Amino acid sequence: MMALFHPDNRNRSDRHKKIYAYCEIVYTMVDVSAAVLFVIGSILFFNDATVTPGTWLFLVGSILFGLRPTIKLYREYAYLRLGDYDDITRQ
Repeated sequence: MMALFHPDNRNRSDRHKKIYAYCEIVYTMVDVSAAVLFVIGSILFFNDATVTPGTWLFLVGSILFGLRPTIKLYREYAYLRLGDYDDITRQ
Protein backbone atom coordinates (compact mmCIF):
# COMPACT_ATOMS: atom_id res chain seq x y z
CA MET A 1 0.00 0.00 0.00
CA MET A 2 1.15 3.51 -0.76
CA ALA A 3 0.82 5.98 2.10
CA LEU A 4 1.21 9.62 1.16
CA PHE A 5 4.52 11.19 2.22
CA HIS A 6 5.96 7.83 3.25
CA PRO A 7 9.78 7.79 2.83
CA ASP A 8 9.72 4.36 1.16
CA ASN A 9 7.65 5.69 -1.76
CA ARG A 10 10.79 7.04 -3.45
CA ASN A 11 12.09 3.46 -3.94
CA ARG A 12 8.95 1.88 -5.38
CA SER A 13 10.29 1.94 -8.97
CA ASP A 14 12.90 3.61 -11.15
CA ARG A 15 10.33 6.26 -12.10
CA HIS A 16 9.69 6.98 -8.42
CA LYS A 17 13.44 7.38 -7.92
CA LYS A 18 13.68 9.83 -10.82
CA ILE A 19 10.76 11.89 -9.55
CA TYR A 20 12.29 11.96 -6.08
CA ALA A 21 15.70 13.03 -7.40
CA TYR A 22 14.21 15.77 -9.59
CA CYS A 23 12.12 17.15 -6.72
CA GLU A 24 15.09 17.06 -4.34
CA ILE A 25 17.19 19.07 -6.80
CA VAL A 26 14.44 21.66 -7.28
CA TYR A 27 13.72 21.77 -3.52
CA THR A 28 17.40 22.36 -2.74
CA MET A 29 17.74 25.07 -5.40
CA VAL A 30 14.67 26.87 -4.04
CA ASP A 31 15.94 26.52 -0.47
CA VAL A 32 19.40 27.91 -1.29
CA SER A 33 17.93 30.73 -3.40
CA ALA A 34 15.58 31.78 -0.62
CA ALA A 35 18.39 31.76 1.93
CA VAL A 36 20.68 33.82 -0.32
CA LEU A 37 17.92 36.38 -0.94
CA PHE A 38 17.31 36.69 2.79
CA VAL A 39 21.02 37.23 3.51
CA ILE A 40 21.38 39.84 0.75
CA GLY A 41 18.13 41.48 1.86
CA SER A 42 19.47 41.66 5.41
CA ILE A 43 22.68 43.33 4.22
CA LEU A 44 20.68 45.84 2.18
CA PHE A 45 18.79 46.85 5.33
CA PHE A 46 21.97 48.38 6.77
CA ASN A 47 21.75 51.31 4.34
CA ASP A 48 18.66 53.53 4.17
CA ALA A 49 19.08 53.92 0.40
CA THR A 50 18.76 50.14 -0.19
CA VAL A 51 15.91 49.29 2.18
CA THR A 52 13.37 49.01 -0.65
CA PRO A 53 15.41 46.50 -2.71
CA GLY A 54 16.07 44.60 0.53
CA THR A 55 12.34 44.44 1.21
CA TRP A 56 11.73 43.05 -2.28
CA LEU A 57 14.38 40.39 -1.74
CA PHE A 58 12.67 39.42 1.54
CA LEU A 59 9.37 39.12 -0.30
CA VAL A 60 10.80 36.95 -3.08
CA GLY A 61 12.66 34.84 -0.49
CA SER A 62 9.42 34.35 1.43
CA ILE A 63 7.62 33.26 -1.72
CA LEU A 64 10.40 30.75 -2.40
CA PHE A 65 10.12 29.39 1.13
CA GLY A 66 6.38 29.00 0.50
CA LEU A 67 7.18 27.07 -2.67
CA ARG A 68 8.97 24.34 -0.72
CA PRO A 69 5.84 22.46 0.46
CA THR A 70 4.38 22.88 -3.04
CA ILE A 71 7.32 20.89 -4.43
CA LYS A 72 6.61 18.07 -1.99
CA LEU A 73 2.93 18.09 -2.92
CA TYR A 74 3.90 17.93 -6.60
CA ARG A 75 6.13 14.94 -5.84
CA GLU A 76 3.29 13.06 -4.16
CA TYR A 77 0.95 13.94 -7.02
CA ALA A 78 3.53 12.64 -9.51
CA TYR A 79 3.73 9.39 -7.54
CA LEU A 80 -0.06 9.07 -7.67
CA ARG A 81 -0.02 9.56 -11.44
CA LEU A 82 2.11 6.42 -11.65
CA GLY A 83 -0.80 4.40 -10.27
CA ASP A 84 -1.84 2.87 -6.96
CA TYR A 85 -4.82 5.23 -6.54
CA ASP A 86 -6.78 2.61 -4.64
CA ASP A 87 -3.91 1.74 -2.31
CA ILE A 88 -3.56 5.13 -0.60
CA THR A 89 -3.87 4.81 3.14
CA ARG A 90 -3.79 7.33 5.95
CA GLN A 91 -1.24 7.06 8.68
